[in-house]
Amino acid sequence: MSAPRTTAPGSQLIETPERVALRRAVADLGGRYGSAYYLAKARAGRPADELWAEAGKAGYLGVNLPTEYGGGGGGITDLAIVLEELGTAGCPLLLLIVSPAICGTVIARYGTEEQKRHWLPGLADGSRRMAFGITEPDAGSNSHRISTVARRDGEDWLLTGRKVFVSGIDHCDAVLFVARTEDARTGKLKPALFVVPRDTPGFEYRPIPMELVAPERQFQVFLDDVRLPAEALVGDGDAGLLQLFAGLNPERIMTAAFSLGLARQALGKAVEYARTRVVWSTPIGAHQGLAHPLAQCAVEIELARLMTQKAALLYDGGEDAAAGEAANMAKYAAGEAAARTVDQAVQTLGGNGLTQEYGLGALLTATRVGRVAPVSREMVLNYVAQHTLGLPKSY
Repeated sequence: MSAPRTTAPGSQLIETPERVALRRAVADLGGRYGSAYYLAKARAGRPADELWAEAGKAGYLGVNLPTEYGGGGGGITDLAIVLEELGTAGCPLLLLIVSPAICGTVIARYGTEEQKRHWLPGLADGSRRMAFGITEPDAGSNSHRISTVARRDGEDWLLTGRKVFVSGIDHCDAVLFVARTEDARTGKLKPALFVVPRDTPGFEYRPIPMELVAPERQFQVFLDDVRLPAEALVGDGDAGLLQLFAGLNPERIMTAAFSLGLARQALGKAVEYARTRVVWSTPIGAHQGLAHPLAQCAVEIELARLMTQKAALLYDGGEDAAAGEAANMAKYAAGEAAARTVDQAVQTLGGNGLTQEYGLGALLTATRVGRVAPVSREMVLNYVAQHTLGLPKSY
């Protein structure tokens, strides 16, 4: 019997030869570490530093960043491939969504020349990491209710507020925070982004106990009149929404890639088990009661992969409006496919599906990430209903 397929049939006709080669190279790197390495790090509360460093040295972490700042000159399409293949190999590095995808993209598109030179080379080679803080306890999915405020104090800024579910602060050099500043012309608050080094006075962070098995821990942040120099503001203070969505669309695309990696990892384990587990003289995969659900998962994964590729290509092509719609759809499709696939994989393995040996139990919690973050599936459906179908706004 042949091994289960790990790459999509005909992918060389859909992706460039360079991207096919990138998939193979990243898959090889992830395979040398695997889920045993990743889960051991996660359960010990330690980051996957060795894998992160090797991926950075190989140029995978900065594949989407400009070449003049140490990156690979590609786009989110390429970085999504990196995360998907690492996840498929058992190493879904959550910080890939944050450091090079959100923060790196925002700084590359809107940062000053000094900010680009200071941050991008380190983000590209992995020697520096940056977290992202947008979610607040009382705002939920409503970014218009963000209460973290930055106000002028001479040439400086004073940043005050609270954030939750900020990934990996303890191993990052800085955080890119979303705050609100007052528009001098209208007096209204508008979004703005600030880079805050982790050791800045007045910046406090505490871990949030989570059931998620991942090397990156989650934190709540308290900002108490954190004094920042003028150059902490990213780009033009008048381009807040543009700068914000320059990071949020890649976040959705990368979350889709994260979910796809989990789904492919789970499907691979389930198919291998169904091929080799023999009960009553025949492999259990011969029975349609198991074969058909796994086949359905394969179909749903491939559909989500195609939607993710479309979203990434639109974003890299500068089609921001179309990319926003596609990124939401991709994030939804991949999250649903991952949740169903992991559930079916556990069911296929029976009791073994909940053992640490196979590592599927940890994926049950991880797949919820793709359903609730960075925006819930319900809010995605609200978006599609309003913007794609033209139905009345429901919230």
